[in-house]
Amino acid sequence: MTAHATEADTAAAADDNVAVFHPVSIARGYRFEVVKLVSQWRIRLLVAVCWIVPGLFVAAVSQQSTLPSDTLFGRWMHATGWAGPLVVLGFAGSWALPLLTSLVAGDVFAAEDRLGTWRHLLVAVRSPRRIFAAKALASLTVLLALVVGLVVSSVVGGLAAIGNQPLVGLDGHLLSPSDAAGNVFLAWLCALAPTLALAAIGLLGSVSLGKSPMGLLLPAIVALAMQLAQLLPLPVALRLALPGYAFISWNGLFTNPGQLEPLLTAVAVSLVWAVVATVLAYLVFVRRDFTNLTHDGAERRAITLGLVPLVALLAATFGIVAAATPSTGSGITQPKIQRSVATAFGHLYRMQTKELNRPAVTEAQLRTSAACTKSDGQVAQQGAGNDWRCVVSWHLPGVQVTGTAIYQLDVTSDGRYVADGDGPKEVNGYFLVHTQQGDAPNPLWQFDGNVVLLESSSKG
Repeated sequence: MTAHATEADTAAAADDNVAVFHPVSIARGYRFEVVKLVSQWRIRLLVAVCWIVPGLFVAAVSQQSTLPSDTLFGRWMHATGWAGPLVVLGFAGSWALPLLTSLVAGDVFAAEDRLGTWRHLLVAVRSPRRIFAAKALASLTVLLALVVGLVVSSVVGGLAAIGNQPLVGLDGHLLSPSDAAGNVFLAWLCALAPTLALAAIGLLGSVSLGKSPMGLLLPAIVALAMQLAQLLPLPVALRLALPGYAFISWNGLFTNPGQLEPLLTAVAVSLVWAVVATVLAYLVFVRRDFTNLTHDGAERRAITLGLVPLVALLAATFGIVAAATPSTGSGITQPKIQRSVATAFGHLYRMQTKELNRPAVTEAQLRTSAACTKSDGQVAQQGAGNDWRCVVSWHLPGVQVTGTAIYQLDVTSDGRYVADGDGPKEVNGYFLVHTQQGDAPNPLWQFDGNVVLLESSSKG
């Protein structure tokens, strides 16, 4: 009896001494992962660059005599401080943001493979699911800090160098400083959607490819492939189905009325890609065998749960966008170009009239129209190319003769164009015009425009 009691007491004491282990909370894991990321010299350098360099660049370029006129809104950097952040956004969408997602999200899981620290992390956290959530949230936080730095730095640099002046939109209409500010911040906000999509692809590459350098480079490679695709004469639906189109479609915020349908479609597609790629990365991660110390991510599961679903997603989004929009082909047609050029010229002509202190005229009185041809009518009158030629006509009150001006257009596949004045010299032949206050940029010498690719958005 005593022996049985002793054994029972011993068993009870042993049970009392057994520690109960609980997984570390996501909040604690998140703080740990943020500290790990910020402690890296590479991340600290990126933060410093994003918060300092754009402002210095915008301020320096705005004071130069030569402007980046081949960049969207670059020709207006002398006129307003709100042009600089848009120039930085154009560069960031093409190069900076893809590289940032590669260096942050593309390495957040692969770093543990290179260092061989997965077993230690699992012992500390005791939950692969919470590890994934903490790492994904930490990389998102760092990316947001970098993007905010790009925005704040470029805005401060532009306003400090030039000031809070009105901005000329892509159809020639003038945006007040408050409207320009709202649209600039909204454009950067829309650019977050494709950034999240690339970050999710980076998470997927980091999980699937392990120590392979391809995991780190995957977001940058995908972004480069999408940029090359945008240069091709793709159907409109396929162009919008690519997750990076929102890096371009923010242009529609700077027309009146705004070209919102392509932008909203692009943002929605990017967010869908972000969600799907993140879920795929999670599925690959929680199914991984962490007991295999030689794991390098090169498994069949990386293809079946990574590449194949993304290809299927591209096909699905293409089908949905094609069914939802009536546009076919390139979306760049002769009537669209003529409407766009005539509208922009009408707005800018009034701006030039004000600069030269001539009698004010309304756009209704001008009755501006444009006749545009591609390759002198020898080819189909649609599609991108640098062989578009437009003759713009307008009327002035009390003047019998119809005014005309010639422009050579270089239209890109995404609908953006640059109209280069080709006479008469009194209208668009010179870069500067002589005003009572001195020389000022001639708004009709060259101007940027945007052809909306969706049929439904271009009507009215």
